[in-house]
This record gives sequence, structure tokens and C-alpha cells, in this order.
Amino acid sequence: METLFIPAKYKGKISLGKELIEKLPSKIGLAASIQFVDRLSDVKKEIESIKNKKAIIGGQILGCDVKNAENIKGKVDVFLYIGDGAFHPLAIALKTNKQVLQYNPLNKEFKKITEEEINQCKKSKKISYVKFLHADNVGIIISTKPGQYYPIEKIDSLIKNLKNKYKNKKFYTFICDNVDEREFENFNFIQAWVNTACPRIQGKNIVNVEEIK
Repeated sequence: METLFIPAKYKGKISLGKELIEKLPSKIGLAASIQFVDRLSDVKKEIESIKNKKAIIGGQILGCDVKNAENIKGKVDVFLYIGDGAFHPLAIALKTNKQVLQYNPLNKEFKKITEEEINQCKKSKKISYVKFLHADNVGIIISTKPGQYYPIEKIDSLIKNLKNKYKNKKFYTFICDNVDEREFENFNFIQAWVNTACPRIQGKNIVNVEEIK
């Protein structure tokens, strides 16, 4: 199957405005989803046009990969995420333990990721982990989707290590392209699922592999 790449860059102007910038802390880390990442240099320039404000560009953020934010977390007071939806900025908040603000260029909305949102996510992850510990039958989710799959050459080693570490559990391997939690209902003997794909795939019985290795 051929892969077709379609440019999806945002071509509009992004302007935070002086009033908003003045309310921000002194040192601001900038991050964005792929369609807005090319505008971060403009945002940086606007922020630093205000006295005593400094912006550091982290770069593009994926829901499952926020290394660009983690790399600069020690240099900033707060993160400003440019983009829509809470998926990516929440990932930054969880990984960096920094306050995360968000500006959506599409509707001009400005907000912050709340402690309630962060705590709810942490609570859900903890519940899934406890369910995994008590499960006898565990399904291992392996995705074939480009950009989300666990390194193929490491899969056998991963499964072997899990079986050695959790000897009281039976592990079953499920290979798929699209991870759809609704399909899990077809395998009701599975009590917990181990996700090896995008770590932001969440569900009531799903635990990320990095949390149990």
C-alpha cells in the first residue's frame, strides 16, 4: 500500500497580543503540534518584544512523544502549547510537571491545563495498573501502524521478559493496525491489556508497557 504525504501546515497568522503575553511568566517554553510548529519562531519573536519575557522553542509535540518539551523543562517556568485539543498539552504536563498553557489559533481560545485534568489522568493510569496486577489473563497489544509500533526486533524479547517477570499470568499477543478498545469486548477472557503502541492510548483496562517492564 502506498503512503501519501499531504502538507497540513497552518498558513494563518498567530498573534497572542500584548495583554496576554504580559500575564505570562518570564521564561516560556514553546511547543506545538505539527501544523503549527513552523509558526513558533513568530510566537517567540512576539513574546520577546515584551520587556523581561523570554521564549525557548521546544518544537513539535506528539501525544506519545514530548521529548522536545522535556529537553527544555529546566530552562522554563511554564509551557505554552500552540494547537487545539487537550491531548498534547496534557502529555506535556504529565511528563514535565510544569504548568501548561494552551493557545488555540483556530478559535483564539487561551486556557491552562488544570490540576483536575492531570489528577484524573493519573488516577485512571493507577486504576489500570492495579487491574493489571490482579489479572490472570493479559493481552499484549502490538500495532503495525507506522510511527506507533514497538520495534519488531524487540517484540520477542519483550514478551519473554514479561512472562519471566509475571510468572502467574498468561499472556496473549494481539496484532492490529488500528487499536480500537471496542474490539476488546470480543475477548472477554482477557482481564487486562498491555499497550506497546502509542503510550497515550488509554482505557479502563489498558496499561502502557513502560509502566510494567
